[in-house]
Amino acid sequence: MNNLLKIGTRESQLAVWQATLVKDLLQQHGVQSELVFIKSEGDIDLKTPLYEMGVQGIFTKTLDAALLNNRINIAVHSMKDVPTQLANGISQAAVLKRGNYKDILVVNRQWSTVNELLSSPFTTHHSPLTVATSSIRRKSQWLHRYPQHQIQNLRGNVNTRLQKLETENWDAAIFAAAGLERINLRPENSIELDWMLPAPSQGAIMVVCRDEDNDAKEKCALLHDESTALCTKIERDFLRTLLGGCSTPISALAEIEEGELFFRGNILSLDGKQKQEIEKILPVDLATNIGKEAAVELLQNGGQEIADSIRNASK
Repeated sequence: MNNLLKIGTRESQLAVWQATLVKDLLQQHGVQSELVFIKSEGDIDLKTPLYEMGVQGIFTKTLDAALLNNRINIAVHSMKDVPTQLANGISQAAVLKRGNYKDILVVNRQWSTVNELLSSPFTTHHSPLTVATSSIRRKSQWLHRYPQHQIQNLRGNVNTRLQKLETENWDAAIFAAAGLERINLRPENSIELDWMLPAPSQGAIMVVCRDEDNDAKEKCALLHDESTALCTKIERDFLRTLLGGCSTPISALAEIEEGELFFRGNILSLDGKQKQEIEKILPVDLATNIGKEAAVELLQNGGQEIADSIRNASK
């Protein structure tokens, strides 16, 4: 048996940071490993909006193939990029302790001007902002709050998106806080969007391996954070029960505090005009299935119409 674990990763700075984190954590437990760099389809096509690419698994399937072909032993992903249904033959090996789950707004003009516009009544802006994002979830939530604003598509890794923001005549762009903070690129002219509910499992890192690779599972179990795993499972159950893909305007957040689990979730229409949301609080030991249960309740209380409109739009 080869004791050196081969860790598959995409080549972006953020992906390498995350894979290196896993490598370092394994090293702390006496497990030797090395990085193997693999380019994904999502990294190659930087122009097509993600929701037009059949985004589910776009950043993971190349690493899945490398796993199944025995080129690597484990793969490291931003958990929000991982399909709710893992590929056949692949299992979750560990979920690391969650980082910052919030979205942030990075401003590309005088902050005081943008802040004045954002703090005005939603329907009275005399000068709509132009905000960039490739996320249909962020787009829908933003348009729900600021329906008169313009949304531009922004693709690429975080470095590419920051550079493009500087060169385009846009007012701001939306990023995941964790992605910028992990590689020390969060600009000073940024603010956390506390009102924007994140993507399911945003801020978490997942390690996967082959189903039958018990050695990798045993080693990766040393890195597993059970609280993060429970919260992200609940969020992903909510997503899967509603529609099943990450290219949809569905958001969810589960948090544990003093033995209780707090859950919030929502679904919006593609244009942001319709929104249904749900909140639940219950003891942690009773919360395992709350993601699915909350999704079913949401569908029964107005969410089904929105879900159907999303499905019809994608046909």
